[in-house]
Amino acid sequence: MKGFKTKRILGLLFAIVFILGGMGAFEANKAEAVTGSSAASNKQASEKEMNVHFIDVGQADCILVESAGKYMLIDAGNNDDADTIVDYLKEQGVKKLEYVIGTHPHEDHIGSLDTVILTYDIATLIMPAKGHTTKTFEDVVSAIEKKKLSITDPVPGKKYKLGDSEFTILSPKKGKDYGDNYNNWSVGIKLENGKNRFVLCGDAEKDSEKDMLDSKIDLKADVLKLSHHGSRTSTTDAFLKAVKPEYAVISVGKDNDYGLPDEESLKKLSENKIKYFRTDELGTIVASSDGNTIKWKNTSGKDSKNSNAGNINSSQSVKRTGESATEAQAKGLDYVININTGKFHKPGCSSVKQMNDSNKQLYNGSRDDLTGKGYDPCKRCNP
Repeated sequence: MKGFKTKRILGLLFAIVFILGGMGAFEANKAEAVTGSSAASNKQASEKEMNVHFIDVGQADCILVESAGKYMLIDAGNNDDADTIVDYLKEQGVKKLEYVIGTHPHEDHIGSLDTVILTYDIATLIMPAKGHTTKTFEDVVSAIEKKKLSITDPVPGKKYKLGDSEFTILSPKKGKDYGDNYNNWSVGIKLENGKNRFVLCGDAEKDSEKDMLDSKIDLKADVLKLSHHGSRTSTTDAFLKAVKPEYAVISVGKDNDYGLPDEESLKKLSENKIKYFRTDELGTIVASSDGNTIKWKNTSGKDSKNSNAGNINSSQSVKRTGESATEAQAKGLDYVININTGKFHKPGCSSVKQMNDSNKQLYNGSRDDLTGKGYDPCKRCNP
């Protein structure tokens, strides 16, 4: 019965998405589209402030955008982040969401989306035409059905108005099947307020980034939210060169099991003199744009050591100080494997202390044996 129910739900989702593909009139009623490809480049810098809140939800994504009293939510963290997200939205005075974007059906992006849908009046819900068989995804679809919402298909190049700002859909490429690489199905957008630009693309990996580059849409932006929590599967050299940001934001959990953000990604940012801010170090991060300049501030979050709210010096690069792993190894033990991430560590690595026991496997043997079996060395302790 469960398999039948899942197929029914997925079938309903796809039916909704593809039916909407031919209903231009519905799109006009649900969202105010911006016409003219040169509108953004020709308009004067807005005098109204736009605030982009990178909410600290640990190893997950959740972004709130506010412009002229209008709100958009991009992703909704993990399943247990519902109270954190709803409480934060209430603190910001959110009564209605003009747009909600579920970038892709992974739990760390749509985990609390069902709660958001059931809590708020939503004008336009944007999700890719890719379903999942998880309970998390089924819960989201059930909430959509209960609220009698329709799903708007993301079409690259399509523009939408949000208060005094606007955003353009960048991904996923229309008509392309990324298979079961759910990250590449991520809905990406370029958010614009006057002369300021933000590029936010969920967990999009290199294949999706290449498609965005091939689309010839101008990707240049002041701020890039690193996709996939700073993983090396994203933020290719070509994509970073096209966006050419001054700032980057990394939404990531403190001492996460994945070793993110990846050292390779941080090195790219440093080499390109890109200032970056991390939710695991700063908590919730807020970028305020007046259309010409961007100011930054942060507040403490659930996974942050920072206990005070305050401004972030925009001339500094917030870098991970990092805990140096002890060189002392437990007697008779060579490595510890995280069977969930496929990485192996020195026994004294700080990541081992944070690892769930169910994911931990002790290993006696050589490093070459582990790499030969397909395991990757931890970037933090370099075993």
